[in-house]
Amino acid sequence: MTHTSRRSNLEGLSALVTGGSRGLGLLVAARLAQRGCQVTVAARDEDELRRGAEWVEEKTGRRVSTAVCDVRDRNAVESMVRQAEARRGRLDVVVANAGVIQVAPVESLDNEAFEDAMTTIFGGTVNTAMAALPHLRMSEAGGRLCLIGSVGGLLAVPHLLPYSCAKAAVGALGEGLRAETAGQGLSVTTVHPGLMRTGSHLQAEFGGRSSEEFAWFSALSGAPVISMDAERAAERIVQALEKRRTRVVLTPAARVASVAHGVAPTTVTRLSGLAARLLPRSPSAESAAGDSADDGMAQGHTIDRPATSWTERARRLGSGLNDRAARHYNQRIPGPPTSA
Repeated sequence: MTHTSRRSNLEGLSALVTGGSRGLGLLVAARLAQRGCQVTVAARDEDELRRGAEWVEEKTGRRVSTAVCDVRDRNAVESMVRQAEARRGRLDVVVANAGVIQVAPVESLDNEAFEDAMTTIFGGTVNTAMAALPHLRMSEAGGRLCLIGSVGGLLAVPHLLPYSCAKAAVGALGEGLRAETAGQGLSVTTVHPGLMRTGSHLQAEFGGRSSEEFAWFSALSGAPVISMDAERAAERIVQALEKRRTRVVLTPAARVASVAHGVAPTTVTRLSGLAARLLPRSPSAESAAGDSADDGMAQGHTIDRPATSWTERARRLGSGLNDRAARHYNQRIPGPPTSA
């Protein structure tokens, strides 16, 4: 991790990062600690939090506090925010990053998949923002709230519909909060990353032909050129907080897609339809009776590899960097390694 020598206007501030035990959240927490913030990282898994806190201390030489919290639980979030403020005597920066990823064709999804995405991604962000806002308004440094959206919330991505719907709601929340808190002495930043090499393919859930879904997702999200190094993404997010930017779209490909969708939404939707035809079809969609059994939803780290020869070739083509990111950013699951 590179170090910045310049003095940051975040130095000495108290920061809270949800979803901060691994991946992008972990890297943002480390960058904030590196800037001199007193950081609290929050996540559901206590062991994962412990490993994440140790990782930050090893990389930055600074200790962070931890808080076990399920952002879907409003009361738990309110308690977490109060504890973070009490621990530091103030709360100046909050990054709402917690989320889930489900990858599957719509025929292989049920309503629960959409409800889970909305409850965790959008509901968790609402819980965090609403609990934090009163404290951020009182920050002498001027509070900073950062919501992590996605380019998938700016235009719907095939086989990622629950995720896209929830991230679109996060984007709307960010815009609304910016408008309604104007003049209150705090800033709201919404970040929309494109593809990033965070190792999240091991934690994401895959359905339909799960091995094939895992192959294309892990390959594309880790492919050079079109995906972004996660440490660079974290640095951009922290710089946005320093500058109190309102909206950030990360990766050139994401910016182009966002602009194109705004200018020619029908054309972009048609192109998405063409892309969807290249993705694995649901077994249910291919069955005349619609009764062919899907693989069911499974986390990436549990999926057997290799699957078929072409899926393994596709995965290996682009996922090497993503697998490396998983090892580096606390995405690996302790225990026996999965087959590779």
